Amino acid sequence: MKVQREKRFALLMAVRDSDYVKKVYGGYFNVFVEAFADEGEKWDLFCIVEGEFPDIDDLQNYEGFVISGSPHDAYGDEYWILELCFILQTLFAMQKKVLGICFGHQVLCRALGGKVGKAYSGWDIGIRKVSFTEDFTFYGYFDDSLDEIPPTLSIIECHQDEVYIFFLNFFHTLFTYLVSIIIIINFIKEI
Repeated sequence: MKVQREKRFALLMAVRDSDYVKKVYGGYFNVFVEAFADEGEKWDLFCIVEGEFPDIDDLQNYEGFVISGSPHDAYGDEYWILELCFILQTLFAMQKKVLGICFGHQVLCRALGGKVGKAYSGWDIGIRKVSFTEDFTFYGYFDDSLDEIPPTLSIIECHQDEVYIFFLNFFHTLFTYLVSIIIIINFIKEI
């Protein structure tokens, strides 16, 4: 008989909870757990914007990591952003799963050798329709209960930063152990 251990994930929160988010949702942590957690999983919160990071010796205990969005620049040199880059390089070497959302995918690309900065075209604000190619795979982001995956997805965007250059071996990394739907959506948007 094989004993199945509890799956454990870490949310690396790069934004402070607003009063509104606290009042309506009880904090961003609850929003992320509701969106991503499956029954029986354990999720830990690390407020990296406040300098709170998982212990380097505990990283192997996690199945994966989610990096939130942030009002901060992924190319900034604040101590917590540099520490996050070090942690992401360590996770990459450990072949851990990482999902970066907005700021999260930008800082992930930076940490792994990509180039990020202010968008050449300025602010992008609004709703953008993303179309998927016929051979596009969602890699388990939708369960089997869906009869059909829609050909397009409308996403809300509000950002002024972008990834200029992806890191070396981006495609190999993306499709093996750092699968991140947000990076995919942003890459498709740029094509």
